[in-house]
Amino acid sequence: MPEQPAYPVGLRLTGRRVVVLGGGTVAQRRLPALLAAGADILLIAPSVTPSVQAMAETGELRWEPRGYRRGDIADAWYALVATDDPEINAAASTEAEERRVWCVRSDDAEAATAWTPATGRSEGVTVAVLTGRDPRRSAAVRDAVVEGLRDGTLTAPRHRLRTPGVALVGGGPGDPDLITVRGRRLLAEADVVIADRLGPRDLLDELPPHVEVIDAAKIPYGRAMAQDAINNALIEHAKAGKSVVRLKGGDPFVFGRGKEEAQALAEAGIPVTVVPGVTSAVSVPAAAGIPVTHRGVAHEFTVVSGHVAPDDPRSLVDWKALAALRGTLVLLMAVERMGAIAETLVRHGRPATTPVAVIQEGTTAAQRRVDATLETVGRHIAEEGIRPPAVIVVGDVVTEG
Repeated sequence: MPEQPAYPVGLRLTGRRVVVLGGGTVAQRRLPALLAAGADILLIAPSVTPSVQAMAETGELRWEPRGYRRGDIADAWYALVATDDPEINAAASTEAEERRVWCVRSDDAEAATAWTPATGRSEGVTVAVLTGRDPRRSAAVRDAVVEGLRDGTLTAPRHRLRTPGVALVGGGPGDPDLITVRGRRLLAEADVVIADRLGPRDLLDELPPHVEVIDAAKIPYGRAMAQDAINNALIEHAKAGKSVVRLKGGDPFVFGRGKEEAQALAEAGIPVTVVPGVTSAVSVPAAAGIPVTHRGVAHEFTVVSGHVAPDDPRSLVDWKALAALRGTLVLLMAVERMGAIAETLVRHGRPATTPVAVIQEGTTAAQRRVDATLETVGRHIAEEGIRPPAVIVVGDVVTEG
């Protein structure tokens, strides 16, 4: 005779009594989910693990340090029986059935009146999987579904609770696998995506055909969509009731003008979500094997924009102070001006022999690295035909990679 399937149901336990018998590792694993559900937990066990004891000491649950007694389950809505004594488990399970209390038994699922599914959560969605007597399969199915929801490969767009607005998403340094799971999920739910060239372009190919993709054309040192036009486009589509993603390279608040866009949206009354990204200032050197800090070599690192020449009156960078630092200097948007920057650093005291690494198209299949010193970096960039985007690292950590 085939096994009868369980009937799935979600229990609303907020403020309701849940009795847990046993304070070992099984209870320790199950208690956090019960606490997250708002249950009023009574734990009965002669002894408990240190983690369970900490939950009791902080007032998350009530612990009575004793064994089970008949009547303990009388007022419960739900019971978890997880002692190491099968006879006690059987007695408690029998009482629970007599009192019509759903009861999970950790030692004998067949004798229980309820089973604990493999559960996972992602952005307000609870996934619960039951596969009868195969808990490993339940866990595998759960993990696959939750991972798909988190990274956007399993599309489940919101409908009833969906709120139009804009998400400023940091796409990371270029490799599409380095976008955050939240950023990828928001992309999967978007109606409109306004994307920079430096964002992870491969992800755009995964978008459904109905998604409108707008190229912001922010090509370094080339044609660029005016910032005001970008702001207006974000506001226009959001006001039309669309879910909009502004996909930017790296982190939106690290030389990405993300704050300007957030301010413009806030002034227009548009809800804004900021999703941090993996900044190229740290990830690109790491991809090239260079740590921006290293024990005994560098205990600090400074990130600087090099889009304005050192002698330009508009520059806000104190190059003299930077030259005096002993740590790592990471330069973004500095390829065209690196010769002048290197000369300025040397003039203010940084040794001309300081190692420099230039990493072009970091984390992508086109990544390449050129090593030099402050004295030679300008020449090497010209000779090797280095073009943006590139991250430049100055300091002794270069020789560690």
